[in-house]
Amino acid sequence: MSTRITTLDNGLRIVTDMMAHVETVALGVWVAAGARHEPAPRNGLAHLLEHMAFKGTKRRTARGIAEEIENVGGSLNAYTGRELTAYHATVLRDDVPLAVDLVADILLESTFVEEELQRERGVILQEIGQAMDTPDDIIFDRFQAVAFPEQPLGRPVLGTEATVNAIARADLFDWMQHRYVAERMVLSAAGAIEHERFVELAAKAFGRLPRSGGEGAPTAPVYAGGDRRDTDDLEQAHIVIGGEAFGYLDPDHHALAVFSTLFGGGMSSRLFQRIREDRGLVYSIYSFNASYRDGGLFGIYAGTAGESLPELVPIICEEFRKVAEDVDEAEVVRARAQLKAGTLMALESSHSRCEQAARQLLIHDRLIPYAETVARIEAVDETAVRRVAQRLLASTPGVCALGPVTKLESYDSIAARLRA
Repeated sequence: MSTRITTLDNGLRIVTDMMAHVETVALGVWVAAGARHEPAPRNGLAHLLEHMAFKGTKRRTARGIAEEIENVGGSLNAYTGRELTAYHATVLRDDVPLAVDLVADILLESTFVEEELQRERGVILQEIGQAMDTPDDIIFDRFQAVAFPEQPLGRPVLGTEATVNAIARADLFDWMQHRYVAERMVLSAAGAIEHERFVELAAKAFGRLPRSGGEGAPTAPVYAGGDRRDTDDLEQAHIVIGGEAFGYLDPDHHALAVFSTLFGGGMSSRLFQRIREDRGLVYSIYSFNASYRDGGLFGIYAGTAGESLPELVPIICEEFRKVAEDVDEAEVVRARAQLKAGTLMALESSHSRCEQAARQLLIHDRLIPYAETVARIEAVDETAVRRVAQRLLASTPGVCALGPVTKLESYDSIAARLRA
């Protein structure tokens, strides 16, 4: 087996995945801290911290961080989600010590200089403004808010102008002290990596991390659903229709993935064929599912001309109901093949393998063999797909629309179509 795990005395888990015949290593730290862990008045804190980690440490300036990684032809980046924040690098095998040192430095020794904080706050406010100018992005944040109103999972990862402006330097240090602790973090590497040497580097760089920050699990989400419509002078109407789904630990997690692929995951899917190919009503239509540890969302996104909404929405609802009643075996076989191919293609990417190992340890507390994942996908049959569709249809619908949406029928009418 190519994967190995070692746990340091402070509880930090280190996982490596040795890949033969490659010369690079993807590595990083994944932290179980994201937007859903933030207090409401400091929404956007996790994302702001991720930005600030690159703005200087006790040993390096922001420019020094960028130059050191690029001097060896490597890359260093990060991202923030609703449940996780990640700091990752890709380097040649001989430069792993530098990459580990850089990642540890930005996580343990960042100074959060006030001048840099003010500057980066302005950058993030521009990022928020850019998102507001991108309707096919912002519609998903609004759908999230409809699903989980006044809850951490319903708030945007970027935060708002008001909350970002309210975050102080002390908030960043407090967040790191309580959230960036060994038991909530995984250091992962994949590629041309030697496990024992990597553990030595990790122990030296991260051994002084505190074990725990005393913060408990986030409050379980309470799905609400409902309706939000924002009329705007846009070329297209953007609409999401969906409902409550289920999390990573649910027995139907893989069946949900097969269902979503079959229903709206590609050019052969029901939504694409019936609505774009047969009717030409949209340029873009697809289904998606967002899973969390303790819940999830399912939705159908479509971008269309405002005058097409009266024809489009009934067809979406009809297709949704149909898939809960009748599924063809060939559809299921094709969807399973797409998911299996995606799973196995990820084996060729050191970054994908690195990220997947970290996520599995944080979510499942174990590594899941690829053979087990493939077997679970293979086990999904027509009955499982129909069961998933029925579970999704049983939830209160969520409807979110943006743009020229005055011709969109009422929420009650849409809900009735999904129940018919």
